[in-house]
Amino acid sequence: MTYTYEYPRPAVTADIVLFSRFEDRDYVLLILRKHYPFEGCWALPGGFINMDETLLESALRELEEETGLEGIALKQFQTYGDPGRDPRHRTITVVFTGRCDNLPEVTGMDDASEAKWHPVDDIPKLGFDHDIILKDILKLMGTSTMNS
Repeated sequence: MTYTYEYPRPAVTADIVLFSRFEDRDYVLLILRKHYPFEGCWALPGGFINMDETLLESALRELEEETGLEGIALKQFQTYGDPGRDPRHRTITVVFTGRCDNLPEVTGMDDASEAKWHPVDDIPKLGFDHDIILKDILKLMGTSTMNS
């Protein structure tokens, strides 16, 4: 069955904020975007949900597709949907958080040209509204050590 609506509908994504601790320092996992928008900018791993998967399944799939990590426990954090957060169209994202130990090896794959752990006290400028998302999570954790 196909539905046609008079008004446009937003797209929905899942983004992942994954932390790791190594040698008494906190890190967050970022990807270097390979495509428009924000090509060549660091961002949180994530992407569009598929019609046949849950939000959590989407987050786990995107994390594996872009970084090679699998089997990570994720928890839903918050939803972001301000107009203009994605220059392509109206996009609402559901953000998931997780934690793993000792900086597991990651590889940029799919639409990520690179994946890398960044110290939370040395975060580059991020694409989309990912700066806001990360600041919100760090504030909740009682950490405000993000540059920018």
